[in-house]
Amino acid sequence: MVSVEPTADRTESVPADAALHRRLVYGDESALNEAYAVYGGLVRAVAVRVTGSRGAAEDVAQEVFAQLWSRPYGFDPRRGSLRTWLSVLAHRRAVDWVRSEARHRKAAQADDSALQAIPDAGPGPDEAVVDRERSLLLHSALAGLPEPQREVVHLAYFAGRTYRQAARELGIPEGTAKTRLRSALRKLAESLTDPPDRALGRGA
Repeated sequence: MVSVEPTADRTESVPADAALHRRLVYGDESALNEAYAVYGGLVRAVAVRVTGSRGAAEDVAQEVFAQLWSRPYGFDPRRGSLRTWLSVLAHRRAVDWVRSEARHRKAAQADDSALQAIPDAGPGPDEAVVDRERSLLLHSALAGLPEPQREVVHLAYFAGRTYRQAARELGIPEGTAKTRLRSALRKLAESLTDPPDRALGRGA
């Protein structure tokens, strides 16, 4: 893939999504670097929240922008903003990473159990694994929100914006942004009502 250099976000100069998309389709490498400069920090922030690992977040960011470069038609500017598309894609990649790590841990634990038969030991789950599973549930629920609500949550939770700032960035009234944020939080709370063990058991 074309390499992109990590830089500080330049959110004050967000490029027009449609124009940037056209440049990516035509293979303009500067468009990829421009997208990374503006949205790279947000993508890494999403990945860190899910994985709890900065190293994993960097890997996720590279995968996300590699997909943007190799398959630019995957993003449709008529259906939503590039910010939302990239952050949702970062969610999916980061969730995949967490699931892969969980599988590796379970395999390692199974190997340890086979090698060390300790009566009544019953090793409990590692705290970091529990945290990641909870994070996985949260971000899976977030990915299921309607896009207008997801946009506000991403800006408020991941980008650290107030609902007023989110409203300005999205070009919507402040009252609309506040309502969408409240509705999103209520839906997330309803989605996460089940205990983590039971919710994870259904997905197994």
